[in-house]
Amino acid sequence: MIPTVTLNNGVFMPQFGLGVFQTPPAETEAAVSEALRLGYPLIDTAAVYGNEREVGQAIKASDLPRDQVFIETKIWINDFGYDETLHSFAKSAGKLGVEQIDLLLLHQPLSADFDRTLGAYRALETLLAEGKVQAIGVSNFMVDHMTRLLDVAKVVPAVNQIEVHPYFQQRDVQEINAAHGILTQAWSPIGGITFYRGTGRSTLDDPVILSIANAHGKSAAQIMLRWHVQEGRGIIPKSVKPARIAENMDIFDFVLSEAEITAINGLETGQRGGPVPDDVTLETFGRDIPEA
Repeated sequence: MIPTVTLNNGVFMPQFGLGVFQTPPAETEAAVSEALRLGYPLIDTAAVYGNEREVGQAIKASDLPRDQVFIETKIWINDFGYDETLHSFAKSAGKLGVEQIDLLLLHQPLSADFDRTLGAYRALETLLAEGKVQAIGVSNFMVDHMTRLLDVAKVVPAVNQIEVHPYFQQRDVQEINAAHGILTQAWSPIGGITFYRGTGRSTLDDPVILSIANAHGKSAAQIMLRWHVQEGRGIIPKSVKPARIAENMDIFDFVLSEAEITAINGLETGQRGGPVPDDVTLETFGRDIPEA
């Protein structure tokens, strides 16, 4: 049984789901279909991933009741601004084939034009008030971004989706999230970004993690996912391989000890795998999002 967390607006959200970051559109429908067949209750996508349509096709083909699949997606920086973000919701909803999106996030803080970020967030608040989304939030917001947003927001974000894995834990961001009842949802929860980008160090080969994995008869990935669950974070591991999709879900039949969690906490390197949020600008990361 996959646990749920109660968001700060009372919405129940699965703690675990499938992420489709960098999943090619041609492979997305099969991966999502397999995840739903296995009982994954949440799918995380984004407008900029270019695979919302395929996510929607897989959900429709599953014949699952709408309330049994929690859908979250994200607004890209090109569509920031009040009116632009309202339209971006319509584009995403059209591609996903749904009238209501369960969780809608701003994908990045646009630090170079934070007024546009605030305008985008006001649009999320409007969509929430109109019932077009169940919950709203942000992604990759650091402490300063969150502070600036909370100073003016009418609705406290329900979720902040950030890079979190044993080698990069962002405890300062997690702390401000917790102080405001904001769920930390981890992207790259097993540190995939550390080995996909060739940093020379892989969490999957870490001796501390492998020792804990051997003690429980589990894989290194399963140990890391269980670590997140026990620390209360949401997780969205990605894979297109059926065996790995099944393996990632098999983490609810064992418990890490406090000593094991402490050992994993001690693996922090301070090295970010993804882009520095303040470096994300329209000039460097801009990408037009097609219509539905």
